[in-house]
Amino acid sequence: MPMVENGLDSSSGAAIYSPLTLKLYDLVVLGFSNRFAWTCPTRAVLLPFFKAHLSNNHLDVGVGTGYYLAEAGIGPHQKVSLLDLNPNSLKAAEARLALSLVRPCNTYVGDVMRPHPLPSDCRFSSISLFYLYHCLPGSMVEKSAAIAHLSPYLEPGGVIYGATILGDSAGHNHYGRRLMAVYNAKGVFGNRHDTQDGLAETLRAHFQDVDVRRHGRVALFTLRLPKA
Repeated sequence: MPMVENGLDSSSGAAIYSPLTLKLYDLVVLGFSNRFAWTCPTRAVLLPFFKAHLSNNHLDVGVGTGYYLAEAGIGPHQKVSLLDLNPNSLKAAEARLALSLVRPCNTYVGDVMRPHPLPSDCRFSSISLFYLYHCLPGSMVEKSAAIAHLSPYLEPGGVIYGATILGDSAGHNHYGRRLMAVYNAKGVFGNRHDTQDGLAETLRAHFQDVDVRRHGRVALFTLRLPKA
C-alpha cells in the first residue's frame, strides 16, 4: 500500500477505478456529476480548458478513462505519456488513445505523492492533473507535494494545469453535498477542507506564475515558472 512520507495512504483515491467503474465513468462523472453536482460542465468548460494548454509532448496524470486526450483531437504523431497509480486506468486510457496515435503512449505506474514518480530523463511541455488533486490525501500543503514531485519533469516554458473539486465551503448543492459525504467517507475524495485560496497559496510555494480560477464548485489552475 503506497504511503507518502507523512504516513498518508495515497492509494484510496485510485482504488475505485475498476474495469466496471471505468466503463461508467464518462457517463456518470463527466456527463452527469460535472453538470449537476459540481456545476462545471465537461464539454463547455473542462474540455476547452484541457485543450487550451495541451502541447505536442504531454503527460496526463491521473488518467481516468483517457477522455480528455481522446476528445482533444490529438494528432497521430503527438507524444503522449500517462502516469497513474491504477493499472486499470492506464490500460483503459492506452487502449482508447491507440485509435488516434501512430506510436503507443508511454505508460507509467507511479505515485505523485512520492518523490521521483517517473524516470529521471522524462521531460514534458505540458502536464495535466484533471480531477486528481481532490482524490489525494491530506491538507492542501501536503497535497502540494504532488506538484513539487512533478515540476522537475517540466521543460522550460512548460505548463502544469488541472482541475479539482473544492471542499465543503464551496457551497455545494444538495446533490453535491451527498456525493461529497459518500466519496470522502469511502476515501475516494480527500477534499473536505480544500479551498480556492488554500490551493492558490500552496501552489505559489512551488511556482512563480500561478493562476487559479473557479467555475461552479471546481477550481481550474495553471502553473508556470517553477521556483528553484
